[in-house]
Amino acid sequence: MIESEAISKTIKGDVQKMKKTSGRKKSLALVLCLSFTMMLSACGGGNNNNAAPTDPPAATTSPTADNTGKATTSPSTEPSGSPLELAMKGDYKGTKVTMFGPFVDADQVKFENSIKEFEEKTGIDIQYEGSKEFEATINIRVDGGNAPDIADFPQPGLLASIAKTGKVIDLTNVLDQAKLTANYNKSWLDMSNMDGKDGKIMAGIWNRSNVKSLVWYPKKQFDEAGYKVPETWDEMMALTEQIAKDGDPAWAIGIESGAATGWPATDWVENIMLRTTAPENYDKWVKGELPFTSPEVKNAVEVMSKIWLNKDYVYGGAKSIVTTSFGDAPAPMFNNPPKAWFNMLGNFITSFFPETAKVDVDYDWFYLPPIDPQYGKPVLVAGDIYAMFNDRPEVRAVMEFFTTGESIKSWVQSGGVIAPMNDASLDWYTSESDRRMAKLVQDASTLRFDGSDLMPGKVGAGTFWKGMTDYVSGTATLDQALEQIQSGWNN
Repeated sequence: MIESEAISKTIKGDVQKMKKTSGRKKSLALVLCLSFTMMLSACGGGNNNNAAPTDPPAATTSPTADNTGKATTSPSTEPSGSPLELAMKGDYKGTKVTMFGPFVDADQVKFENSIKEFEEKTGIDIQYEGSKEFEATINIRVDGGNAPDIADFPQPGLLASIAKTGKVIDLTNVLDQAKLTANYNKSWLDMSNMDGKDGKIMAGIWNRSNVKSLVWYPKKQFDEAGYKVPETWDEMMALTEQIAKDGDPAWAIGIESGAATGWPATDWVENIMLRTTAPENYDKWVKGELPFTSPEVKNAVEVMSKIWLNKDYVYGGAKSIVTTSFGDAPAPMFNNPPKAWFNMLGNFITSFFPETAKVDVDYDWFYLPPIDPQYGKPVLVAGDIYAMFNDRPEVRAVMEFFTTGESIKSWVQSGGVIAPMNDASLDWYTSESDRRMAKLVQDASTLRFDGSDLMPGKVGAGTFWKGMTDYVSGTATLDQALEQIQSGWNN
């Protein structure tokens, strides 16, 4: 301000001289104006003495005129639109988003095809890395500070354990919750809420699903035999008995799967739990709060046993269940005439059907019927939940994209996948079977994820598998098996 003080003294001197000179009032005004301008320039200081004076910033909504002469509104200094909308405008062109997941081989090709158009439109490069050792590797990478921007978890239980560390981004304020509510069955959103380090967080979003409440049957021969699709559990049991009287076991069941032997039995127990007790009890069971030795779980296994342990109802008898591979189990349905009529597994099982068998013609499915009407029509599902570990605008854009049906359109069209989003058109599905399946998921009164996948590995992929195998093989009583399974939690 030394320069301003000197200028101030000069102004005072000029004023005094001007007062002594008559008829010079206009000159006085001119001098005052010029001197004041000099003082402002000095106070503005800085090293850029040649900088042009600046005007105050214009209001972001002040009216201007476009090249047509019409009044318009000046754009805000902040970009408008969601991250996905901005990405589609090219705002994040040239950026990269890393992603790590379990998709390899054919699934990786299908996934990369599903994101190709998005990458081309936005200029965002989604660098996907697939691994068969995903479950073991993701923990190492997160703990080592080398987490991908996005990770695909096929087992929500694994994500839940990582979410507790506080290293997963809470999506509650990242994604538009109103849009999610409109585009997903509430159960999907409920299943995305997990315990974080400091309370509940939205740990991920669902992108791909498969359905596990389906009973497959040889449609052509089924219709020719005059059988009718059952609508209730009692009707299904009556049909099972009728088929037995006609000379065939109704059910083709196998749980052999190498080191994973027993897992198909868990799907049965989970489905029956959803049909015989409240969803809240199912959730408690999955969390370990409702023990396997409880009346609710024991009842579910007993309901299953009325089919599994009846030698007239199962192809090969109960003991063959343990030695028959789950992928080979449906084969008798495709004999002519069929030697068995029903197989209950998720929609992935069609990969094990004969290549010559045509969906909607040679085979079809019906919904595993409800047991207690008060629990509606629950559906057991599995699928992939995507979590975010690094928060950048382009990562937000990709996550928002993954909440849209468009993100999985090409995969749906290729078959074998059900989109959990409501904006996924039923017209995308190439078979009536898949369309009905997608509608089943959209209309379900309750959706719950595969329980064994949510439990800790030592239970869900450990004692649960082994306990069910021992029970079905006859090496353990039901009570012994349930106690054995529960020991996984106790340890």
